[in-house]
Amino acid sequence: MGKTLIPPEPAEVHEVALREALEERYLAYALSTIMHRALPDARDGLKPVHRRILYGMRLLRLDPGTAFKKSAKIVGDVMGSFHPHGDQAIYDAMVRLAQDFSSRYPLVDGQGNFGNIDGDNAAAYRYTEARMTDVARLLLEGIDEDGVEFRANYDGQSKEPVVLPGGFPNLLANGAQGIAVGMATSIPPHNAAELCDAALHLIEKPQAKSRALMRWVKGPDFPTGGIVVDSKEAIAEAYTTGRGSFRVRAKWEQEEGARGTWVVVITEIPWLVQKSRLVEKIAELLNEKKLPLVGDVRDESAEDIRLIIEPKSRSVDPALMMESLFRLTELESKIPVNINVLVKGRVPKVLGLAEALREWLDHLRDVLVRRSNYRKTQIENRLEVLGGYLIAYLNLDKVIKIIRTEDEPKPVLMKTFSLTEVQADAILNMRLRSLRKLEEMEIRTEDKNLRGELKGLKALLASESEQWIKVGEQVKKVRDIFGPKTPLGKRRTQFADAPEHDLAAIEEAFVEREPCTVVVSEKGWVRTMKGHVEDLSGLSFKTDDKLGQAFFAETTSKLLLFATNGKFYSLDVAKLPGGRGHGEPIRMFIDMDQDASIVSVFVNKGGRKFLIASSEGQGFVVKEEDCVGNTRKGKQVLNVEMPNEACAITSVVGDQVAVIGSNHKMVIFPLDQVPEMARGRGVRLQKYTSASLSDVATFDSKTGLAWKDSAGRDQGMSWKDLTDWRGNRADAGRLAHGLPKSNKLNRPVE
Repeated sequence: MGKTLIPPEPAEVHEVALREALEERYLAYALSTIMHRALPDARDGLKPVHRRILYGMRLLRLDPGTAFKKSAKIVGDVMGSFHPHGDQAIYDAMVRLAQDFSSRYPLVDGQGNFGNIDGDNAAAYRYTEARMTDVARLLLEGIDEDGVEFRANYDGQSKEPVVLPGGFPNLLANGAQGIAVGMATSIPPHNAAELCDAALHLIEKPQAKSRALMRWVKGPDFPTGGIVVDSKEAIAEAYTTGRGSFRVRAKWEQEEGARGTWVVVITEIPWLVQKSRLVEKIAELLNEKKLPLVGDVRDESAEDIRLIIEPKSRSVDPALMMESLFRLTELESKIPVNINVLVKGRVPKVLGLAEALREWLDHLRDVLVRRSNYRKTQIENRLEVLGGYLIAYLNLDKVIKIIRTEDEPKPVLMKTFSLTEVQADAILNMRLRSLRKLEEMEIRTEDKNLRGELKGLKALLASESEQWIKVGEQVKKVRDIFGPKTPLGKRRTQFADAPEHDLAAIEEAFVEREPCTVVVSEKGWVRTMKGHVEDLSGLSFKTDDKLGQAFFAETTSKLLLFATNGKFYSLDVAKLPGGRGHGEPIRMFIDMDQDASIVSVFVNKGGRKFLIASSEGQGFVVKEEDCVGNTRKGKQVLNVEMPNEACAITSVVGDQVAVIGSNHKMVIFPLDQVPEMARGRGVRLQKYTSASLSDVATFDSKTGLAWKDSAGRDQGMSWKDLTDWRGNRADAGRLAHGLPKSNKLNRPVE
């Protein structure tokens, strides 16, 4: 007979809203990442993994000067006792602490291959060895004297420090990088001696602001050197708010060769830039012909960095060549600043320079108070024991007799000599050989010294100002260890203003300056012809297309294109196609809307003003520099909505404006009635019922209005002749006798 299988009772099922479940779990993950992985603590500047590595090394007694131990041993102990994560993650973190090109003040002293600035990986942990540096020792100083709080490790078998005593300004000196959930941190390294000087000022003047501290902390100090090219104002802003960025450039010098040749030698590159990738990138750009001033690049580095950049020819300006490299490669790097840290180990907060140093100093004081209390308790216990020893010494024979004869000597001793339990235990635990050392003078001397120390400790614990003096002494010691004259403490990064090579000069360096003629057809096809061509009658165009406009320029010129959508677009003449064929559509060089067309194209000379107008008769005056945009999308200047569109532009000359409508009516009014704006709809220039604006012109009342007729001949009217049309802005105007039937004044932008 087969058995009937009874299905098990289903476990109790709870219905939970998916959104709530996700929110709860994601929040738990986010908090874990923020608190236990990505953000450093403001007090010791360490993330949990680094703190655990250093504490693990402390337990292995890997102090500076001791024998190295295998990295595998360190990683294994840290992973087993404190950090239950991947061994590779722990080793990678330890490697970074040992790299003198990653850490400004390495916390780990590594022996073996710990990687290099080319981006090569460190050897596996079974091949490398490590111990702590003096900086790490400073961070741990006082950890055995109850300097900081401890908590249970992940499995409750042992304890780990919540934070290190941190006798070194590690947060800002070594910096930190981290990405959490919804927040990140990026703290560049700084010079420890400068930070200590600023901290000492902060002890004297606790209310000092970040800007005041910049007298000592001029800016970051990267392990790889380099030159910071930001303005003092930008640096001050970053330090005040805790957010910003630093532009760091490679350090270079010109090296003369034989017969007038020269090369540029790069000796320092920006922080966190891999040298091999940098060289590859420059070589790539050379192949793509994007570095016309550079001839070749090679890496001659040994221990020190030595990158050689050869120019295309001797006549090249080295500063301009380097400027082109700074623009296109990581020889100039933007290093973000976001001093986002855990304040008191709990709250993520963005701090300025002064607040970050304040957190460190407050922590030093807390550690000092904890260590002093610990020492005070130790002294009090020792004094109690010494009191017992003194009684034992003065009554030695009687004490020995009691110990020999009594079954339970402890209570008898306590009763006979009025001893405390601690004193009785100390006497009973004493070794016989210690009896010969037990001299009254020694006991009394030690007692006196300890009482003196205890008095000092009590005074220290009772006075906040005394505590700050002690903290100041501690900070001064650190400053002396890492002073500017020491190899590790000497400033590596310098400051300079970026040379004012504007982009135009660099672009021009890539292009030979020659005269040319720009031809734009009515349908928007563009081409350039060599030289200034006066006679364009021989030009051919596509079927049903013809000449729109033509003007003289140079190969280094920039053009401005005004379109019916009210946008201005910038174009480089050097990038336009040559004169063979019909050219190419102008839309290939800019992102112009499909329903937009060209109003006018002209050379960007700078310093002019334009009067621009829409078909509904609105317009304003705009400066030429307000029309220049840097993107293909153009710059919106005249705000128009379909079916209204931009339709006229003219250079501002003189003191009068002439506006002509499609109804052949014209109005003339003073230029000062039109406002100057950078962007907008403008004001009404002429009033229409069913017509629209056709053209605008500006002129000087002394010389009168001039225009070209349909045959291209110059025509004009004097100020007196124009009396009938003179009025005010927004008038309807009068019929324009004698003006072109096309209602166009044919006056190109000058």
